[in-house]
Amino acid sequence: MLHLGLSNFHRAHQVVYLQRLKEQGDTSWQLVGTNIRADANALLDALASQNGNFTLETIDPSGTVEYEWITAIDQVLPYDAQLRTLTKLAADPATRIISFTVTEAGYYLLENGELDTGFADLQADIERVKKGEPGQTIYGALVTLLRARKAADAGPITLQNCDNLRHNGDRVRGGLRDFCRRIGDNDILAWIDANVSFPNAMVDRITPRPAPELKARVKEKTGRDDNAALGSESYIQWVIEDSFANGRPAWEKVGAELVDSVDPYEEAKIRLLNAAHSCIAWGGTLRGHSYIHEGARDAVVRKLAYDYATEDVIPCLSGAGNPVNLPAYRDKVLERFGNDAIRDTNQRVTADSFSKIPGFILPTIRDRLKQDQSIDAVAMLPAMFLVFLTRWHEGKLPFEYHDQSMDPRAAHTIVEADDPVKALVADRLLWQELAGDRRLEEAVRKALVRVQKEVLPQG
Repeated sequence: MLHLGLSNFHRAHQVVYLQRLKEQGDTSWQLVGTNIRADANALLDALASQNGNFTLETIDPSGTVEYEWITAIDQVLPYDAQLRTLTKLAADPATRIISFTVTEAGYYLLENGELDTGFADLQADIERVKKGEPGQTIYGALVTLLRARKAADAGPITLQNCDNLRHNGDRVRGGLRDFCRRIGDNDILAWIDANVSFPNAMVDRITPRPAPELKARVKEKTGRDDNAALGSESYIQWVIEDSFANGRPAWEKVGAELVDSVDPYEEAKIRLLNAAHSCIAWGGTLRGHSYIHEGARDAVVRKLAYDYATEDVIPCLSGAGNPVNLPAYRDKVLERFGNDAIRDTNQRVTADSFSKIPGFILPTIRDRLKQDQSIDAVAMLPAMFLVFLTRWHEGKLPFEYHDQSMDPRAAHTIVEADDPVKALVADRLLWQELAGDRRLEEAVRKALVRVQKEVLPQG
C-alpha cells in the first residue's frame, strides 16, 4: 500500500489497523507513506529518523491512558515534488492499493461533482500534467502514478480514501475523471475506468494536533525521546465498502466493518459527529473556550448540539433498515467530545468551515425543508458561524483561522454587507441550490437573535 498524506489522523487510524493485523501474524501487506505537499516535512523527517515508528497515546472518557509503540509503517519517503520513488512503486505489480488522506477543501469539488478550476493551484496542476510533468494536487499526483502503472502493465489497483469527504470514493472517481478530461488524456481515463476501484469509506477517531507537552509526557511514561509522538481518543471506527480491484488486507479481522454500502454509517457520522463537532467548536469559541471538551461540558453549547441532533438530524436519518442506533450514537459522540484528556482545540475543528457547512450541515437543512419541517435547531449552527466569521473579520478571534476553501474577500464582504444574514445565505459555495432561500434566511435570522441572547456571554 502507498499512502499519500502521512497525517496525524492517518497514523492514528489506518496505520493502527495495519498494526493490529501484523500483530496477528499477517505480514503480507507493507505500507509506504509520504506527502505530496511540502508543508509537513518536519514530520516526515522525524518519522524517517525513527524508521517510521512512533508512540501513540490513547485516552478513554474515564481518563485511562495507554502508550503503544507503533511499527506498522514500513517506509517513509521524503517529500519529492517529482514523485520519482512513488512513481516507481506505483508501477510495481506488488502495489495493490494507493490510499490517501486529504481535507475536504483539497479535493476542489463543485456541488455537481466536477472540479472547481477557480483555484490557481489546481489550474496550474492541470497545465503541468498536460505537459507530462508530475502532478502536485491529489488528482495530478494520482494521474502521474496511474500513467506509470498503465505503462508498466502492472494490473488493477484500488484508490482508497481515508478521510471525511462525503461519498468519498464516488466523488474522487468523479473528480479524477474530470481531471483526465481537462488534461485531454482519454487513454488514462479509459484505463482508470477498466482497472481502478474507488471504495467508499467512513473513518472516525478524534486525533488532535499533538500538544507541546506530549513529547515530555511520552518520555516520562515510556523513556523514549519521540519526535513523532501522537495522541488520540481510544475510540476508533472504520466502515469500508468491500470493493477492491486487486486484493486487500483482512481489515475485518481487526475491527473494520466491510459492508455493501457505507451510506447509513457515513450519514450518521457526518451529520451527528462532524456537524456537532463544528457546532461545539463555534459555540465554544464564542463563549470564550479554547478546547472542545470545554464546549461539550458547557450546558449552553452541549444543549445546542444535543437539540440539533435530536430535533433535526435523527428524524431525517431514522428509517427501516438503518443499522445505526442513532440516539445511542448521539450520546456516545457527546461523551467523546467531553473527554478533557484529548484537549482537542477549537482552532483545529473550526478550520475549513467554508467546506464543512455544505458537507456536514446543508444535507440536514435540505432534507428538513423538503419535508416542510422546522430547521430552527440546525439554523443555530450557521448563525454561530456568522458571529464567528464576524470576529475573524474584526481580528477578534483568539487564534489564527485557517480555511483552504474560503475566499477571504468574499468572506469579508459577507460580514460588511448591510444585511450579513442575507449575504451569508446568498453564498452559493455554502448553500448550493438553497442559496438565497427565504426559509433558510428567516431561520438563520431568528437563530442569530438566539445566539446573541443565549450563547454570547452577557455583560
